[in-house]
Amino acid sequence: MSRARQPPLVTGISPKEGAAWTKVTIRGENLGTGPADLIGLSICGHNCLLTAEWMSASKIVCRVGPAKDDKGEIIVTTKSGGLGTSTVSFKLLRPERIGILDQSAVWVDEMNYYDMRTDRNKGISPLSLRPSNPLGIELDKGKITQKDMELTFPGMSGDFTSENFSATWYLIENHSGSSFEQLKIAASNLKKQATKKNEGSLAYVKGGLSTFFEAQDALAAIHQRLESDGTERVEGSMTQRLENILNRASDTADTLFQEVLGRKDKADSTRNALNVLQRFKFLFNLPLNIERNIQKGDYDVVINDYEKAKSLFGNTEVPVFKKVYAEVETRIGSLRSLLLEKLLQTPSTLHDQKRYIRYLSDLHAPGDPAWLCIYAQHKWILELMQNCRDEFISGQRVGVGALDPEGDTRPSALCRLSHTTSLKRGGSLRTPRPSTWRFETPQQVQFVEKLSDVVIGQLPNFWKLWISYVNGSLFSETGEKSGQVEKSKKNARQRQNDFKKMIEEMTHRLVKLIRGALLPATLPQAELSLYGGWENKTELTGAWLTQIIHIVRGCHEALSALEIPNDLLQVIQDLLLELRVHCLMVTLLHTTEDVKRLAEKEDWVVDNEGITSLPSQFEQCMVQMLQSLKEPLDIKPGEINVLQLDQVQDQAAELSVSIMKVFINCLEQLSTKSDGDIDTSHNISVDLSSPDRFPGVQEGFSPTSEQRLLIILSNCQYLERRTFLNLADHFEKHGFTGTEKITRVSVEAVRQLDRNLFEAYIERRADPIAGSLEPGIYAGYFDWRDCQTPTGVRNYLKEALVNIITVHAEVFTVSKDLVPRVLSRIVESVADEMCRLMQCVSSFSKNGALQARLELCALRDAIATYLNAESNASFKLALDALPQLHSGADKKLLEELLNKFKSSMQLQLTCFQPSCVQPVKR
Repeated sequence: MSRARQPPLVTGISPKEGAAWTKVTIRGENLGTGPADLIGLSICGHNCLLTAEWMSASKIVCRVGPAKDDKGEIIVTTKSGGLGTSTVSFKLLRPERIGILDQSAVWVDEMNYYDMRTDRNKGISPLSLRPSNPLGIELDKGKITQKDMELTFPGMSGDFTSENFSATWYLIENHSGSSFEQLKIAASNLKKQATKKNEGSLAYVKGGLSTFFEAQDALAAIHQRLESDGTERVEGSMTQRLENILNRASDTADTLFQEVLGRKDKADSTRNALNVLQRFKFLFNLPLNIERNIQKGDYDVVINDYEKAKSLFGNTEVPVFKKVYAEVETRIGSLRSLLLEKLLQTPSTLHDQKRYIRYLSDLHAPGDPAWLCIYAQHKWILELMQNCRDEFISGQRVGVGALDPEGDTRPSALCRLSHTTSLKRGGSLRTPRPSTWRFETPQQVQFVEKLSDVVIGQLPNFWKLWISYVNGSLFSETGEKSGQVEKSKKNARQRQNDFKKMIEEMTHRLVKLIRGALLPATLPQAELSLYGGWENKTELTGAWLTQIIHIVRGCHEALSALEIPNDLLQVIQDLLLELRVHCLMVTLLHTTEDVKRLAEKEDWVVDNEGITSLPSQFEQCMVQMLQSLKEPLDIKPGEINVLQLDQVQDQAAELSVSIMKVFINCLEQLSTKSDGDIDTSHNISVDLSSPDRFPGVQEGFSPTSEQRLLIILSNCQYLERRTFLNLADHFEKHGFTGTEKITRVSVEAVRQLDRNLFEAYIERRADPIAGSLEPGIYAGYFDWRDCQTPTGVRNYLKEALVNIITVHAEVFTVSKDLVPRVLSRIVESVADEMCRLMQCVSSFSKNGALQARLELCALRDAIATYLNAESNASFKLALDALPQLHSGADKKLLEELLNKFKSSMQLQLTCFQPSCVQPVKR
């Protein structure tokens, strides 16, 4: 806000004295910022504004008027500084009265001259002789203003001829500085005047007595002569001679005064002409000044001069004034048309619009220019919005510079708002973009951003113009005085519904254009041709939809900051809701496709728990998806939680479950790939940082189908144990409902895959081992009924144990956690097969029974760590099928052979010890 100017101060005047209409130059400080700022100028109490010419802030030229006071101050009044003061004074000279034949350098007003024939004592009215100073002492004017005197003496007057005369007022006004002695002299003078007043009529008669006698004698003599001559007009009569004398006197007077009167008449006409030209120079020069000021754009000066001319000559009956004033009106009419044309031009700033409306108001333009401007702006904004869409559809939108309303490359409206108003959001609406951003961004995103720039750049000024129209701030002091403010407020009340429809039309146009670009299915078929046409453009991902939501929210917040009623912005809120739901669904669908492609990223590199990077990549993909949905799912003021909508809940849950199942299907597909389908560039490797890593797998080793089954089994366990629980927490943190259902269905699916893969692996590894037992038992035509005394465990059993050890090594290489589960099923299968084989033998010899018991006990003891209930039952049934040992020698032999077996295979059987299968802690 600018600092108020100092009041005007007059410090000099040249000349310092002179008669009325003397041209003077006034100098001082703060004498106004321009002609329009000068609103008052008085010299000796007389208003000289009409003749004033403002030259600069320190100089004014004017003519002194016929002031009442002989000496007084020079007071300048301006709009910017108010009432001024003066350090100098001007003395008004009263010209002495001169005879009618005396020459004078200046024109002397003869209006108030009395007959100067002083040889006779003329009788005049006593009232005409009232003294200007009735007290007869020197006047000493006080400094108390007339307004203060009126407040002090209400209803009274200081004029001694008034009926409400107040002596106190008169004394304060004219003799406030007089001494008591002077007042005593004044009282004595009043007594003398009162005495003379009592003699009034008698003194009047005495003063003119001789005149009366002379007049009476003359009249009597004339009467007598007329009676003697008769009343007829005859030659030589007294009447005729008297007439001739009077005529000769008149002719003589005319001869004497003809030259003087001729000069006087010529001087009078010249003075009158010059006086008219000088006095009304302002009016005669006004048409040309108006034209010049219009060309310079000084509309304030034009309006100020027009108002002055209208107040002085608007109702004149003088033909020459009427002619000049008519030309002024013609120029003002052209100015009104010019200003209205400029007002309706687009684009224009709010400042220019208010300025032109104020000018038209001061010029008393017909109609309602403010409403015409509002209507024109409304149509222009709608046209801008539609042109924005048409340019993108036609492919003419290239780079940054197209469709800028002002034709410049200034920052977008969203960026400008972030630096100026902050819009109650506390930060920038956008992050900086790289220089190639617009060429990488989809057309729909650029379109929505440009469309929001148009709305944010134009609608606030449009709204502020309406607010100014409603509260009457579009008009100047002249408009307020003429009642245009009240008229404007009345018009605004009547057009409130029309303006509301304008705002609704613009917000609906904004929403329909965005729907046509992003949600064409939500538009009626009839409107697709006007707002659609984006079928050939790129389909947007969730990230770009999030950017669009961010832009639309910024647009909504910018309009809300203008205090536009919420019911007019509800259509934008509805659009935001649908965009948020659409973004959620699109993101989930695109995430499904991303998850499908995760199988291509499997490198089969396991960590110390047998887990590849695939579960981590899946979890990271899901977390990134949820983080990308943070802004769409965020609830701004006035918005609702989209996840509380039943239909959205169900769709989001179904898509989330679908994503989980897609990933599980990826694992299943990886497990069923043939060896030829495996990318040999990704070799199974080990974590060298782990000292517990099994060293049997070399770097160049490619995973077999069985190893892939184990790796995927390990991943399935990790999914069930870690990943799904972590994702459930993330889902709940981001407000997803139905998390329990998502987790439950996912766990069931991964467990089913786990069971299928586990059974497939067991089938591949257990069946060959169990199938080799029967051929190994009966190799070399071995017969349980006819065999030699046992000398140790036969080779088939050792081969079976070596095969189990091989499986153990394979599983251990991938994941220690899987060892007990896999080995237990392998042992269970082997035990079941041994039980079946023993039960199929019809009879045993003593040596056969001892041999069978030795091999069953050796096998059971070797894999005791992995025995379960079913395995123990199978071994028990197998041993029960054998004849019992009764002799101590047989039992001793059995024990010796068992010890020998354990001793010989101690190194091989070490992997079956419990200390070797503990899972590694991460």
